[in-house]
Formats: sequence, structure tokens, C-alpha cells
Amino acid sequence: MTRSRLAVLAGPTAVGKGTVAADVRRHHPEIWISVSATTRAPRPGEQNGVHYWFVSDEEFDRMVADDELLEWAVVHQAARYGTPRKPVEQALADGRPALLEIDLQGARQVRDTMPEALFVFLMPPSWDELVRRLVGRGTEPEEERERRLATARGELAAEAEFDVTIVNHEVHAAAEELVALVCSEVADR
Repeated sequence: MTRSRLAVLAGPTAVGKGTVAADVRRHHPEIWISVSATTRAPRPGEQNGVHYWFVSDEEFDRMVADDELLEWAVVHQAARYGTPRKPVEQALADGRPALLEIDLQGARQVRDTMPEALFVFLMPPSWDELVRRLVGRGTEPEEERERRLATARGELAAEAEFDVTIVNHEVHAAAEELVALVCSEVADR
């Protein structure tokens, strides 16, 4: 059985993890990308099963109790997010290049259970650019933005925990750098 090495993409809130992952999905269908489950409500334009699996608190509790999540966490002191375990295990067993786009707490949990994964930190070009991106997307009220920015300061300090850093100056360039890493990791195995 062929196994691929898992790549884990994490970074501070509003750095563009989801946007970079969407670019990879659009241009590199050969790379399997996990779809996380979340208890938060969909943002405008988000589709169930494409961007996230939007589940109730009760369903999330069941998934945790039944050990169906590879990792999970409460993010920004609000909603819960988690990675369904079975699809990840299947992609790796199938030998596909595989990518998780998750938060820092989740990345730490994956490191504990799958230390052989490649951990990639997505960094903003600057703090001011991170703030501009968060405010510019206009999806959170002021109180939520402030909570996310406070979280982001701590998340930025975690860069040293990762194997490699990509600075997200431009989405497609960051996505292509990530793809090169993922594909070289698979080729090296």
C-alpha cells in the first residue's frame, strides 16, 4: 500500500489559509484537500461540503465522542472546528498528496498524532496587511475582529513550531509554493 505524506497548512486568522487552499483546489485537483467540520454559521458564498461541513453542536459532540475527528478545537473562543478522520486516512492510503488547512490548535494536535506530516506556516507580509485583510473581508463584527486580532498575535509567535514558512504576498504564488512543497514531499517518499 502506498502512503503519502500529509501536509498541514496553518497560520494566523485572516492570513489567507482558505484562499490559498481554494487556489490549490482550483489549479491542482490532484491534491486532496480536507474539508473541516464547523459549528459556525456559513459566511456568504460558503457551501456545505465544499468550504466546510456545517454541523450542529449536537452533531459535533457526537463526532468527538465517536472519535471521528483527527483534531478539533474551539477557535476564537466561539465556534468549534475539526477534521474528519476517515477521509484523511483514505487519501493517505490511496497515495494522494493530501493537505489539511487548519488552525494552530489543530496543527498541534495533528503533530502529536502524525509527527511525520509536513507542517507549513502561512505568514502575512506584515501585521498591517493582516489587519487590512481581516477588516477588508467584512465578514465579522467589530467585537469578533478584535478577538481574532488578539488571537492572531499569539498565533504569529508559533511560527518556529513549523517545518517551513510561506509568506502570503500574493495568493497564487503562495499556493504554487505550497504545491511545490507538497509534491516534493510525496516524491521524496
